[in-house]
Amino acid sequence: MFAAPRGARPKTARMNIVVVGGGIVGTMHALFAIQRGYRVVHIEREDEARGASVRNFGLVWISGRAAGGDLELALRARHLWEKIAVDVPEVGFRPNGSLTVAGNDAEVAVLEEVVRSPDADRRGVRLIDRSEAQRLNPALHGNFSAALHCVHDGAVEPRKAVRAIQSYLRQRGDYTWLPGREVVGVDAHRVIDDRGETHHGDLVVLTTGAWHRGMLAQHTACVRRVRLQMLETEPYGEKLTTSLADGDSLRYYPAFDVPALKGLGAQALIAREHHMQLLVVQRLDGSLTIGDTHAYSEPFDFDLDELPYAHLLATAERILGRSLPPVRRRWAGVYSQLRPGTSGLYHRSKVAPGVILVTGPGGRGMTCSPAIAEETLASS
Repeated sequence: MFAAPRGARPKTARMNIVVVGGGIVGTMHALFAIQRGYRVVHIEREDEARGASVRNFGLVWISGRAAGGDLELALRARHLWEKIAVDVPEVGFRPNGSLTVAGNDAEVAVLEEVVRSPDADRRGVRLIDRSEAQRLNPALHGNFSAALHCVHDGAVEPRKAVRAIQSYLRQRGDYTWLPGREVVGVDAHRVIDDRGETHHGDLVVLTTGAWHRGMLAQHTACVRRVRLQMLETEPYGEKLTTSLADGDSLRYYPAFDVPALKGLGAQALIAREHHMQLLVVQRLDGSLTIGDTHAYSEPFDFDLDELPYAHLLATAERILGRSLPPVRRRWAGVYSQLRPGTSGLYHRSKVAPGVILVTGPGGRGMTCSPAIAEETLASS
């Protein structure tokens, strides 16, 4: 069993925690509460997690985080993921690292600045040439000139991680899982579900993900929703020893916001219209998760647009240097993100006495959820 997180109270405290939201952020709050010796009631409106917690890449992504608190939160979370995987190996954590490949001199110039930054060693990044990248990941046969290698990046299995942790908690005891219940009322130290049942806690943690409306609307003005499109192929014929990102990802992660970024020029039209980057993660069954797009303006389109998928597949094939296997599923996900100009890494606020709302980690939700949960419980 991994060591109790920082700020843990003695097991004799027997504090009662109610967690609302069965996604990865809520499940991590339940896990760390149980590790502190608390009793937990965990409520989820669906039968199981259906949102961004299972509709993502499963990346534990250190390379792109901003210097300072963002990077420190991610590094702490990665350490915790390693500890969690000891007790719950089914989460599929592996420290596979990543390669962000550069296709031209302008992208290489950005990576050169990144590796000269004061936190490059702590971030675990180095710039390598094409031949060294191919030695590190022999599945790379395509067109690129250099790559940023991040040894600290990792991955988990997003379709399995939440269920695996909840199964572990049920075996531990003092954990009550209540799916298929929507919370319709919040008051001091309690919530009321749609069956009319009241759930009391010394602490209530609302982890509602991308649900910003209804009774929480007045508390979520600082967050917005972001929609992504992704896909998954049939098993690939080679093993990818690292996760992959392309040069367009330099435009979306704060770690790459260096002066040389201005030299990248415009993206391809389809990539620019859909705010795209390429991410590729190989699942444990050999399949590839490939994405993604970004949409920031609501209402979101309910269709899955094929043009971005075609662009992503072509980009992946250009880097890998071979045809991809057939696509077996496509999907969209929606996550909660702090609005531009809002300070902080995610949103935490007091909704009522003894009731805390935690949401808005953005694209770092899977990466940082263990550390976010640790911070909530340590400060409560």
